[in-house]
Amino acid sequence: MNTILPFLDFSHVSVGVLQALVPLVIFFLFFQVVYLKLPRMFVVKMIKGIGLCVAGLILFLQGVQVGFMPVGEDMGEVLGTMHRAWLLMPIGFLLGLAATLAEPAVHILSNEVEKASSGSIRKKTILATLSLGVALFVALGMARIIYGVPIHYLLVPGFLLALVMMRFCEATFVAIAFDAGGVATGPMTVIFVLAVALGIAAAIEGRDPILDGFGLIALIALAPILSVMALGMIITFVKTRS
Repeated sequence: MNTILPFLDFSHVSVGVLQALVPLVIFFLFFQVVYLKLPRMFVVKMIKGIGLCVAGLILFLQGVQVGFMPVGEDMGEVLGTMHRAWLLMPIGFLLGLAATLAEPAVHILSNEVEKASSGSIRKKTILATLSLGVALFVALGMARIIYGVPIHYLLVPGFLLALVMMRFCEATFVAIAFDAGGVATGPMTVIFVLAVALGIAAAIEGRDPILDGFGLIALIALAPILSVMALGMIITFVKTRS
């Protein structure tokens, strides 16, 4: 019975979800009454959707906190004890790929990009670009943990490269790239991959979970920025050559 109780305690997650959504609902209702005056059926459908959103977020975040985080930490501790530490890099690549493909916000962004571009930028293209970019940088983050590379050795050159690429990339892809950086660091990626990284850093001798485990999310946020702008530069180059 005691093992079931943590799954049934929704109080903390429920409060957090309501604190996030209630101000948005109040904001909408204010504009609905004063300015928008949308049809009643539209408002009713929106209220139903908000209710489903609240229930879904509560269940999702509860499952993440009770299930994904402990599993991620346990996985990290097991992986960190492997004798062939270099295997953490391909494992990190697969984890990053799977977490990004499972991220709901990534699919939403990919859909919106395809819709806004009238189909000229395919959803699958953006999804593949983001997933592979994040996967490569998670593998890079695993290498950082293995060899104890300071985080600023990777972030400073990475963001300098992003500034240089902005000069040669179309404004459309620059805008998509920086939005993608925030989208890719959603709950699935942050909670699961970060938990694994902390577990690995705690298990490897001579590594500090604070110094070596954290910082991975910053790399994940940088990955879509570079990968999407690289995609934009490739598309622009192909257009100019054809």
